[in-house]
Amino acid sequence: MIQSLDREALAGLLQRGPLRRLLIAFNRDGEETRIVGGAVRNALLGRPVTEVDCASTAVPDAILRLAEEAGFKAVPTGIDHGTITVIVDGEPFEVTSLREDVETDGRYAVVRFGRHFDADAKRRDFTINALSVALNGHLHDYTGGVTDLAARRVRFIGDAHKRIREDYLRILRFFRFYAEYAEGDPDPEGLAAAGSERRGLSILSRERIRHELMKLVVAQRAEDTIHILAEHGFLTWILDGVAELGRFGRVVAADRETPVPIWRLASLAVLVEEDADRLRERLRLSNDEHRRLAAYARLLAIVKTRLLPLDALAIRRLAAEHEVEALGVVLAATAGEPLPVLLPEGQEALARFRSGQEEVPAFPLRGADIVQGGIPKGPRVGELMGLARQAWLAEGCPTDGRYAQDLLRRVLEQARA
Repeated sequence: MIQSLDREALAGLLQRGPLRRLLIAFNRDGEETRIVGGAVRNALLGRPVTEVDCASTAVPDAILRLAEEAGFKAVPTGIDHGTITVIVDGEPFEVTSLREDVETDGRYAVVRFGRHFDADAKRRDFTINALSVALNGHLHDYTGGVTDLAARRVRFIGDAHKRIREDYLRILRFFRFYAEYAEGDPDPEGLAAAGSERRGLSILSRERIRHELMKLVVAQRAEDTIHILAEHGFLTWILDGVAELGRFGRVVAADRETPVPIWRLASLAVLVEEDADRLRERLRLSNDEHRRLAAYARLLAIVKTRLLPLDALAIRRLAAEHEVEALGVVLAATAGEPLPVLLPEGQEALARFRSGQEEVPAFPLRGADIVQGGIPKGPRVGELMGLARQAWLAEGCPTDGRYAQDLLRRVLEQARA
C-alpha cells in the first residue's frame, strides 16, 4: 500500500537556520553538500528529526577549510573515515566526504573518497537510507527509496547477499529497520538473504550486536519482529538462551509510551539470575545493565513462588526491599499467569510508588544508631541491623520517628539480653 510522504516537512528541514547556513557555506568553490540518510527519511515520514547528517564532494581538509572560512567550529571526530563534526550556532552536524568501497571483510570497509552522490548512495544498506536532498530542495533518489518509503518497505540496495557480506551487522539492521519503519511482511529477498548469510554474525563484536538489539527491542513493531527472529532461528543465537515471547509482549503493551531497552531485554531473556550473568557476557552489558537484569530475576523468583495474593501491604514490602521500577516490569511481564495474583489494591499501591505519589519506605535505622546505643563496632552491629530490618518489614515498613526509636530500643534490649 502506497502512502503519502511529508514533502512539506522535508522543505521545512531546509529552513532550519543553522543547517541552512552550513549548506550555503559548503555549496561553493565547486563543491556540493547535501542532507542525507535518516534526516531525509524521517522528515518524509513526518517523524521528528533530531540529528542531521550531510554528505559532501569536499574531502576532509576542504571541509575543515570551508568551516573555518564560515566561522564554524569543526571537530575531526572521524576524519580517517571522512567525517567532520561541524558546529553551527551550538548545533552539531556530521559532514562526511562522499565515499566508495575499496574492500570489505564483513565487519569494516576500506574506502576512498569520491565525488559522485549516486555511487555513495549505492554503497549504503537500504534504499530508504540512501535518499539525499540538495540545498535547492531537490530530492535525489538513486535506488528507489521514495517508493519503498511510501510503501513502508525495508529493502536492501541491489543484491541483498552482497550488501550483507559487506557488513554482516546489516542482518540485524534489516530487522531493526523493519521493526521501526515497515508495515506488512519483511521483504522476501532480504529475509532469505539474512537467513542464508546468518553464519557471518559470528564475526561481529558483541558490542555491535548489543547496540542493534537494544534499539530493536524498543522499536515500534518490536513484538512482531522478535517473533520473526524467533521463527527463523535468529533469536536463539543472539541470546544464547531461551526467549519468553509472552512476557515480552506483555511488557511491550505496558510500557509502549516510555520503553526502556534493558527492561524489555529482561522480560524477553531472563528467567533466572544465571541468565543475567550469561547476557552480560554475551552482549557486553554494563554493570548497571547487569544489575537491573539480576534485580528482575530475583523479583521474578520471589513473586512466582508466592502463593498469597499481592495486596497493598505486600507491594509496600517488596517496594522497600527492591527497585520499584523492576517490580513494575516483573508484574507487567507475569500479568495473567497463575502466579503471582496481584489484587487491585496492590496494583494501586504500585502505581502510587511508581508515580512518586507515595514515597517508597526507607529503613529508618543506621548502623551508627546501634553503635551510639552502646554496641561496639563489628559483626554484631550487622547482625542486629538484619534482625531490625526483618522486624520492620514484618510490621509493614513504618517510617515515623517514634517507630524508629521504638525499634532501636527493642534491638538494643535484644542485644543486651
